[in-house]
Amino acid sequence: MKYILVIGDGMADLPQDALGGRTPLEAAQKPLIDSLAARGIVGKARTVPIGVPPGSDTAILSIFGFDPREVYTGRSPLEAAGSGLELKAGNISFRCNLCAISELGEGGAYEEQTMLSHSGGAIEGELAQALMRDLIADEGFAALLAEYGLWFQVNPSYRHIAVLEKGSDRVTLEPPHEILGQGIKKYLPKGDGEGMLLALMKASYEILGRHPINEARRREGKPAANSLWFWGQGKAVRLSDFGENFGHFGGVITAVPLVKGIARLAGLPAPEVEGANGELDTNYEGKVEAALLSLQKNDFAALHIEAPDEMSHAGDLEKKLEAIARIDRRVFAPLLVGLDKLKEPYRILFLSDHYTLLSSGGHEGSPVPFLLYDSRVDLGRGLPYGEPSAELGGLMEDATKLMPLLFEQ
Repeated sequence: MKYILVIGDGMADLPQDALGGRTPLEAAQKPLIDSLAARGIVGKARTVPIGVPPGSDTAILSIFGFDPREVYTGRSPLEAAGSGLELKAGNISFRCNLCAISELGEGGAYEEQTMLSHSGGAIEGELAQALMRDLIADEGFAALLAEYGLWFQVNPSYRHIAVLEKGSDRVTLEPPHEILGQGIKKYLPKGDGEGMLLALMKASYEILGRHPINEARRREGKPAANSLWFWGQGKAVRLSDFGENFGHFGGVITAVPLVKGIARLAGLPAPEVEGANGELDTNYEGKVEAALLSLQKNDFAALHIEAPDEMSHAGDLEKKLEAIARIDRRVFAPLLVGLDKLKEPYRILFLSDHYTLLSSGGHEGSPVPFLLYDSRVDLGRGLPYGEPSAELGGLMEDATKLMPLLFEQ
C-alpha cells in the first residue's frame, strides 16, 4: 500500500464576484482531481487551531500530526532547519524577506512607506543572492551586524534567515504578506530588540535602493527589492520522529525551506529538485518524479506545491486559477500514471493548508477542504473538490488526525 499527501498551498479562498460567486477551487480546470473527489471523501479540517496565527507553519505542522499549540516556537526556526542550520542554545532565528516597499523619493521617511511586495517582486536565484551578499558586505551594514551579533543564511530566493547569537524573541513582528498594500508604520518591530531590527531595516533600504540590480529592475518596470523585513522569530524547536509516530516513512518534496524544515526535524528526507522554486513556473514534473522515486523505496511521499499561495498574495485571480489547473494536469496526471505502474493500491490525501485570500493577499484560518481517495474503493458520492462540497462532508476539528486517517489508523 502507498500513501501520498499533496498540499496545494493557499488554494482555499472565498467566492469571487469575477467567477460568478464561485471560489477559485470551484472554477479552476481540475478534471482529474474532481474525478478522484467523486469517488472518494470530501470534507473540511481545521488545520489552524482557534487562537493560533494562520500560516503554512502552523497549518502544515498540524497536517503532519504535530499540534502547533504544543511545538510551535516561530516560523524561522523551522525554516532554519530547512536551510541546514542547527540553532544553538540562546540563538534567536528570524525569517528575513527581501521586500519591495514604496519609494516616496528624496526625503521620504522609511516609516511612511507602503508594503508593495513581500517577495521583492518575486525576485529569485542569483539576483536575490547578489543583493544579500552585497548588502552584508557593505561596510556600514557589516558594522551594524558586528555590533548586534547577528548574521545571515543567504538563500537563492527572497527568503533568508537571520540569526541573533544572543537575545530575546519577545518582539512583535508582522508577516509582510499580511500587510500588502498597507503603510508599514504601525507594523514596525515592537518589543525587545526593536531598535536593532529597525536600524537594520532602514540601513538595508538605503543601501539596496541604490543597488544596480534594483536600478535595472526599475527600468524594466519591476518592483525594487529594496528592504529587509524581519518576522517569524523563535528559538530552536524539536519534533518527534514521523516514522515512529505513524509507522510509515518517505520523502517530502517541496521548494519551500519551511516545509523542508518540518520534514527534516521530523526525520523525513526532503531532497532538492532542480528547477523547483515555489512559483508558478516550478518544475512540477521533477517534483512528481522525486515523489514516485520515494514511493519505490518507501510507502509514503508528500508533495507540497507553493504556487497557489504566491498567486493569492499577488492578488492575481487568473494565475491562481492556472496554479490550481497545473496541479491537476502537471502533478496529478503524471502522479496517477506513476502510481498505476507501481501496481499497488494507494490512498491520496489532497488539501489546502490554509485559506489565502485574493481580496487581501493574507492568510485566513477557517477549516480547509480536504479530499481522501482510496484506489480500492469507489464511494460513488459524486462531489467535486471545493469549499461547498467540503461543507457537506462534515468537519474534522483537529487536523492532527488527518495522518491517521490517511494511514487507516
